[in-house]
Amino acid sequence: MTLSATLPAGMPAPSAPALDLKAVLQRMVREGASDLHLKVGRPPTLRLHGDLLALPLPLLRPEELRTIAEQLLPPAQLREFAEHKEADFAINVPGIGRFRVNVYQQKGTIAFAMRAIAHAIQSVRELNLPSVLEDIAMQSRGLVLVTGVTGSGKSTALAAMVQHINERRSANIITIEDPIEFVHRDVRSHINQREVGSDTAGFAPALRRVLRQDPDVIMIGEIRDMETLDVALKAAGTGHLVFSTLHTTDATLTINRILSFYPPHQQSEVRFSLANALAAVVSLRLVPRSDQPGRVPATEVLINTAAVRDQVRDLTQSLNIPELIREGSVAYGMQNFDQSLMTWYSKGVISYENALYFATNPSEFALRVQGVAGAADQSWDTFEQNAA
Repeated sequence: MTLSATLPAGMPAPSAPALDLKAVLQRMVREGASDLHLKVGRPPTLRLHGDLLALPLPLLRPEELRTIAEQLLPPAQLREFAEHKEADFAINVPGIGRFRVNVYQQKGTIAFAMRAIAHAIQSVRELNLPSVLEDIAMQSRGLVLVTGVTGSGKSTALAAMVQHINERRSANIITIEDPIEFVHRDVRSHINQREVGSDTAGFAPALRRVLRQDPDVIMIGEIRDMETLDVALKAAGTGHLVFSTLHTTDATLTINRILSFYPPHQQSEVRFSLANALAAVVSLRLVPRSDQPGRVPATEVLINTAAVRDQVRDLTQSLNIPELIREGSVAYGMQNFDQSLMTWYSKGVISYENALYFATNPSEFALRVQGVAGAADQSWDTFEQNAA
């Protein structure tokens, strides 16, 4: 879909909008903003390095946003918006970039949230993510979940791991996305990207047939329901590598969220399936830099070791994921958020105030900065050596 898309058949051509959307998108990309928000009664607003910045432009009028919707929405999404008052799609603007778009209704008027998608897919290292994510991407099987709040970099991290496979392994990769964000070109792998609404009727029908398409790697844009989760667990448990995302903030909440999809009488069965299928949970938080404009990812990494499997499987145990991450930090490359934050703080990349704000245990983090730590806790040693 391009910015100059034609209107669906039978719809009258609208008058030209006063807002020059192409110019606004051009400025968005030029300044490095992640998102653009359009709503009635406000000027176009960018999200720049995590903060909202209103542009010095006139307040938007209802007819302007209605015209933009009529110009941009593909026929299928136009029908979806008419029925559900919200829709997702992607647009390409020649010479500027690609954008993921959500159009929705608020107070009876149309509003937009547009996210910039980089044309070039950055590598794990270019994104300042831990190198252990490259090892996770090269596993032959298992479920890899990338989690975090909206705008924390989940899709970008997923794209980097899929591209890592694409450049190093001959694999049949099938993605199911709503909408397609990063466009992958075949390098060593054979990649088929399917978009909900245009290439398939929905996640459920696509997932019901995905195992018949000879996949080695499956990427599901997001796990939204039990049916999607069932297919992901089944595929991961039968020798496929499966990537997906969840809107959870850390590994503990991720596992609890997965278990919450199922009723109590299925808890034993799903714990066993998850313990066998899970490969890793990668959780992200974007933290403002202090050394230059921009943000860096604080990253928690849980690897499904034998100790993790045993605890997930055992109904009599309550999850103690933070302790398991600490125990596996040296041998398996696991890390928690506070260790990641300490690395960035020690290198002068983030401020003490932001490190403390994003820390899971601020008081413990503050003590660690002061050099106070338990003598038996060696889980920080690798990070302090790397930061030195």
